[in-house]
Amino acid sequence: MKKRRFLSLFLFAAAFSWAAASVAQENAEPPGAVFRVEVDMVLLNVAVTDGKGNYVTGLRPWDFEIYEDDIPQKIATFAEGSEAARPLDEFVREANNPRVVRPYSARPSTQLGDGAAAPFPEKSPDQIASLAAGASVFILFDTSNYMYEGFVFAQDAIAEFVRTLDGPDRVALYSYSRDLSRVVPITEDRGQLLRGLRRTVAGDNAALYNALLLTLRDAARLSGRKMVVTFSNGPDNASMVAPENVRELAQAEGIPIYMISTREAKRDPVSTAVFERISTSTGGKVYFARTWKQQQQAFAAIREDLEHLYALSYYPQSNPNRSWRQITVKLASKQLKKYQVRTRTGYRPRATRLTGQLLNPSP
Repeated sequence: MKKRRFLSLFLFAAAFSWAAASVAQENAEPPGAVFRVEVDMVLLNVAVTDGKGNYVTGLRPWDFEIYEDDIPQKIATFAEGSEAARPLDEFVREANNPRVVRPYSARPSTQLGDGAAAPFPEKSPDQIASLAAGASVFILFDTSNYMYEGFVFAQDAIAEFVRTLDGPDRVALYSYSRDLSRVVPITEDRGQLLRGLRRTVAGDNAALYNALLLTLRDAARLSGRKMVVTFSNGPDNASMVAPENVRELAQAEGIPIYMISTREAKRDPVSTAVFERISTSTGGKVYFARTWKQQQQAFAAIREDLEHLYALSYYPQSNPNRSWRQITVKLASKQLKKYQVRTRTGYRPRATRLTGQLLNPSP
C-alpha cells in the first residue's frame, strides 16, 4: 500500500515538474529578443478655463506648449470645439496671410520656425485624416439593481443630453448591470438612441469597471476623438476588472471619462475616490448629483465641456522611457498663464517584441 502511494506521489511530482518546465519554456524569451516601444500619434483633449470656470476660446496652436517627461513636443494637428483637426502648417499660413480673418490675433512664436511648416513623419497624412473623422460619444448607463429608485428620472436626464448634444458626429448608448448591453451601437441617428434608451430596464448587480473596459475597447476602434460619459447610481460590486486597468486603457487611448454618480456611490468613500481618480487622470470630470435637477445640470456641464475642448496631437520625440510617460500642457504667453489647463496626465506606451533575427537579419 505504501509503495503504491509512494509511486503515485512520484508520478504526480514528475508530471507537475514536466508541466512547469513546459510553461517556463513557452514563456522564455528567444535568444536576442529585444523590446521596442510602439508609440503612435498622441491625441490630447484639452480644456482651458479661467478662475471662474468659464471656457477660454479662440486660442491657436502656438498658445500651447506640450511636454512628455519634460521633453518638448511639436504639435502636429490642432482643432477647437467641433471643427476638424488640421495640420499645423495650415494655421501658420493663415497667421502669415493678412487677408485671412481669424478669431484670434496672436502671431506664431519662434518655436514654429518663423512660419515654416513643422515636419511630419511619413505616415502622418493618413493619421491626420483619421483625426478629422469627427467625435464620438459613448454613453454608459447604469441599469443595475441600484437603479430601482429614480430610474425614469435618469432616463429623462440622458434623453435630454442626447437631444441637445450638437457637437459630436456619432453617439452610442450602452447599459450595464452584471453584463454590458450595447443598446444602440455608434450612430448618427438620435431618434434610434432615444428609442433604445426607453427600452432599458433595471436588473442585476453592478459590474461598472467590466463595462467601462469593454466600452473603451469599442471606442478605441474608431478614428477621431472619443469620449465616454458614464451614469452610475452606485459602487461596483460585481466586476472582475480593477479600476486601474480601466484608467490605464483610457489614458493609453486618449479617451476622457466623464462620470455622473448619484447618492449611493457618494456614500462609499472608496468609490468616490476611484471615480475622481479615473475622471481626473483621463482629462474628464466627475459629478455627484443627488437629485434629478442636479443630474440635468451635470449633463449640461459635460455637454458644454465637450463643445469647448481643444484637440491637440503630436508625434512623441525620442524617449527611452518604456513605462509611464507624464504629459504636461502649458499655455505659452504670460497673459495666458493665469488660466487653468485640464487634460490627461500621461500614458503607458504599448511594447512590442522583436527577435534578434528580425533586428539583425542574416545576409
